[in-house]
Amino acid sequence: MTDKGFLEQSPEKRSGWQKRFAVFIASQAISLFGSSLVQYAIIWYITLETNSGLMMALSIIFGFLPTFFLSPFAGVWADRFDRKKLIMFSDLGIATATLVLFTVFRLGYHNIWMLFLISAIRSVGTAIQTPAVSAFLPQIVPEGKLMRANGLLASFQSAIALVSPIVSGALMSLIAIEFIFLVDVVTCILAVLILLTLKVAPHAKALEKQALSYWHDLRLGFAYIRDHQLVRSLFLFFAFFFILVSPAAFLTPLQVARSFGEDVWRLTAIEVAFSSGMLLGGLMMSVWGGFKNRIHSMILSVYLIGINQILLGLVPWFWIYVAVMVVVGITLPVFNTPAMTLLQEKVDEAFLGRVFGVLSMISSGFMPLAILVFGPLADRVSIEWQLVVTGILLIVQGVFLHRNKRLIQEGQTRSGSSPVGVVDSVR
Repeated sequence: MTDKGFLEQSPEKRSGWQKRFAVFIASQAISLFGSSLVQYAIIWYITLETNSGLMMALSIIFGFLPTFFLSPFAGVWADRFDRKKLIMFSDLGIATATLVLFTVFRLGYHNIWMLFLISAIRSVGTAIQTPAVSAFLPQIVPEGKLMRANGLLASFQSAIALVSPIVSGALMSLIAIEFIFLVDVVTCILAVLILLTLKVAPHAKALEKQALSYWHDLRLGFAYIRDHQLVRSLFLFFAFFFILVSPAAFLTPLQVARSFGEDVWRLTAIEVAFSSGMLLGGLMMSVWGGFKNRIHSMILSVYLIGINQILLGLVPWFWIYVAVMVVVGITLPVFNTPAMTLLQEKVDEAFLGRVFGVLSMISSGFMPLAILVFGPLADRVSIEWQLVVTGILLIVQGVFLHRNKRLIQEGQTRSGSSPVGVVDSVR
């Protein structure tokens, strides 16, 4: 990845990346905290009110499909426009949708389908924000510090994820769910105000007069991904990975409610365990940085996730189940951090938004499609069996990654490069 605008800054400005990164993290943490409160409140409300795998699947689909359809376009916006402004506008949009949900519930209209509708609207804001955030980070962090920054960002996100289910569970036992929605409105506005204080010049493409049409930019992004061997291979791997982790990601609350008891504290316990593990894993990656070869770190993580996903389907005791959740949480940053850093290092700065937009499309598309199968299947086939089978398939996928010598070679090289002829071939 090359960002001429950043590299041409004075040493004084480049040395101040920690301050800019701290402001950015503060804004993201506050925004994520409010969103997490709402996310847990909605999932638990639907789980406890319906105890239905189908309703859980519908909730996930409504929350992800808008992101799937909008992400490629949002990636173009992240390359054509000021990424900081896109992040702020998406936060304000999410706050507006949540305020509507608060008002509707406050008026006594407690309908599950209203939760689905607002989740879809909030998903639009997420679609705009996700590629903008991922592409914005290299604008404020030197390339040599990206692994550390991604590890720290993962740690902060995990810390928020650790606290938010506890707070959400406590709030659900004390106040009506609509007041949890109101907290998210306040945190979104606060996050925008903090981000306003961050002074970062827009990236080079955003300052240029856009000579190419919007659709040409979109087509150019897809061609870049198609012709970039590393990105293409990683995205294919991610697609299968997201499918296989879907049962563990979305059906474990329902599994706990069915197998161990329909108590909010149990749902809180597994979320806290998972988030604690992610916090430890993120801190570990920010200090250790993983293996010198990014792909080796990802391979290790896939093996461990597969093994522990099998254990989630086999363990009959709740507190051992919780302990396994901690280990799963630790292993995820070992996968996510090097994967994100590798893309930020290897992808040309002008294409970062579109690349991360398509990545967001893959994650928001394949997981709901998978849960559309796994969710209703959970009403016929036990979630435990789903976890065991997908865990075995994850290990098999890890073996395929381990044998991909070309991808491993790409993971070893730190310096970024663009595929020759990608841009010219589209023009």
